[in-house]
Amino acid sequence: MNPSLKFLLVFIISLEISIKNSLTTNILLILAALIFLLWQRIKIKDILLLIAVPFIAAFTIFATLYWFQTQPDHQYAWILSSRVYVYVLTIACVAKTTTATELARSLEQNLHLPSKFAYGVLAALNIIPRMKAAVKQIRTAAMMRGMYLSFWSPMLYFKAILVAISAADNLAQGMESHGYVEGRARSAIIKIPLTSKDWCLFILILFLVNVSLFCFK
Repeated sequence: MNPSLKFLLVFIISLEISIKNSLTTNILLILAALIFLLWQRIKIKDILLLIAVPFIAAFTIFATLYWFQTQPDHQYAWILSSRVYVYVLTIACVAKTTTATELARSLEQNLHLPSKFAYGVLAALNIIPRMKAAVKQIRTAAMMRGMYLSFWSPMLYFKAILVAISAADNLAQGMESHGYVEGRARSAIIKIPLTSKDWCLFILILFLVNVSLFCFK
C-alpha cells in the first residue's frame, strides 16, 4: 500500500477506536497487526518487545480503572488497556514496511505537502547519526583534557548546538548547490505511485474496521 495511505489508515483507525468503544474490534486489530508483522518476517525478539514494552502502560490503565475505582468497570478497563496495543502494533506495521524516506517522498508527491517540509524531515533524520557521533567526539575530547561531561552537562549541549548550527549551514549550502529553490516545482527522481489498488485496499480495511466497531462491543 502507498505509504501516505498507510499513514492515514493508521491515523483514522486510531481516531475511531478512541471515539467508539469496542473491545472485540481492538482484539481483532491486535491479532491482525501481529499476523501482518509475522507475515513480514519480523523477528520474534521484536514481537516480544512490542508486547512487553507497552505492558506497563496498559497494566497501569487497567489497574486504575478496575482496582482503584469506587465502581469498577472491567469492560471499560479492558477496552482502554487494549487500545495501547492497537496504537503500538498498528504503528509498528507502518514502520516495518515503510522507511522515513519513502514516507517523506510520498507525503510530498501524493498529499502535496510542501517540499521544504519533506526535505526538512529527511534532513533532521539523516543528521541524527552525525549528531550522535559529534556528541561522542565532544565527550572524548573533554575526557582527554581531564573533563567529564555528563549527560546533563550544559557545556555538552552548548557544544552540540554549535555543531548542529554548522551542520545546518552546510546542509543549506548543499541543497542550494543541487538546485533546490523553495517554492519552485521539482521533479522526482524516485516516484511513489498511488494506484487504484491502494485506494481499494484502503477503503476495504477502513470499511471492515467500521463494520466491526458498530456491530461488536
